[in-house]
Amino acid sequence: QVQLVESGGGLVQAGGSLRVSCVASEDTIRNWAIGWFRQAPGKEREGISCINYSGSRTNYVYADSVKGRFTISRDKVKKMVYLQMDSLKPEDTAVYFCAADSTPPPGICSLDQGRYRFWGQGTQVTVSS
Repeated sequence: QVQLVESGGGLVQAGGSLRVSCVASEDTIRNWAIGWFRQAPGKEREGISCINYSGSRTNYVYADSVKGRFTISRDKVKKMVYLQMDSLKPEDTAVYFCAADSTPPPGICSLDQGRYRFWGQGTQVTVSS
């Protein structure tokens, strides 16, 4: 059973930056897609970014709400996936989850939550105005 653990959440002022991290318990995720999702109070969980490898190519997907502000990256050796969040807004306040898709679709990864079988416990990010 793959375990994912997020860290790096916290409180930051609007306009600031924060990096959240996700570490996997096993090396088997090397070829899986990893996604970041978030859930704000009273709202449904939404997919915001994912990363996967397709041959020699690394694919990145961003939701419109974070495009240009958030950057996903991956360290295969350390089994880590990072989400660098810049220009944060109060509406980015949410619990952030990483998740792993063990059977990613051909080519680019998906933000469809139903594809992700393994989930972390989440880390709180709060952006004050």
